[in-house]
Amino acid sequence: MSGLPKRQRVAAYAVILRDGAMLLSRLAPTVTPDELWTLPGGGLDHGEDPRDAVIREIREETGLDAVVGETARVYSAHLPGVWRDGRRVDAHALRIVYEGWVSPDAPAPQVLEVGGSTMAAAWQPVEAVLDGTVPAAPMVLEALADHRPFRHQRLGAYALVRRGDAVLLTRISERGFHTGSWTLPGGGVGHGESPRSAVLRELREECGVDGTIGELVAVHDDHFSGTAPSGRYEDFHAVALAFGVSIDDAVEPALAEVGGTTDAVAWVPVAEIESGERPVLDLVREALRRP
Repeated sequence: MSGLPKRQRVAAYAVILRDGAMLLSRLAPTVTPDELWTLPGGGLDHGEDPRDAVIREIREETGLDAVVGETARVYSAHLPGVWRDGRRVDAHALRIVYEGWVSPDAPAPQVLEVGGSTMAAAWQPVEAVLDGTVPAAPMVLEALADHRPFRHQRLGAYALVRRGDAVLLTRISERGFHTGSWTLPGGGVGHGESPRSAVLRELREECGVDGTIGELVAVHDDHFSGTAPSGRYEDFHAVALAFGVSIDDAVEPALAEVGGTTDAVAWVPVAEIESGERPVLDLVREALRRP
């Protein structure tokens, strides 16, 4: 094989995961007569940045606008004697694989390029790829084995506001991971922001009321993996600080946030929480257990 023409190709791809599925492109018959799925991506144009290339290729092959992470893995494959453009060559493939994500409300994928190397795009179940039900290129399995979700640790501050036998709660919208569950008003602490200031700010943003902050009543943490509001699949660790907060009896909280992770505000009887009738996050129960 040493006398074959040498071909070296640099390409960029992305592992894009969402809700137990991954975005894949099916190779066209001009590449392989058999059904074979691969990562969205492709060759770099001369002088093109790899990050720009993978975003362009994802757009061409799936019709979706993607965001890619800051780091990547590089895979090298020496393929002597493979067919390229109707002849055998001594090929060397360098593949730069990023983590990528698309908006949760992105439309169904569809191929935009005409006459390219792919004929279809789809979200395929990860389990089906791993067990071979969905025939995938070796690069897909290699990239999946090496993939590690983005690790995100978040500090949040929350308000425990009680009125009689009820507690003020907010419901998590479709933009949040625990959609439909109820939690305490609150959210992420901004860089350089004190947790106490964050509690009052979040209470105002979500419920439209001002409060007076009291003592720290609970510290809770939660660790899970899932799709973030951005569409990125994350290994998420939430650390929550719950403070006692009082509000004026003359004011009535109401939903003030539009298009965020909160879609309802209500005074919820504690009895509904204790009976399990009202679905709440563990943070709520932890805070209510404290005097």
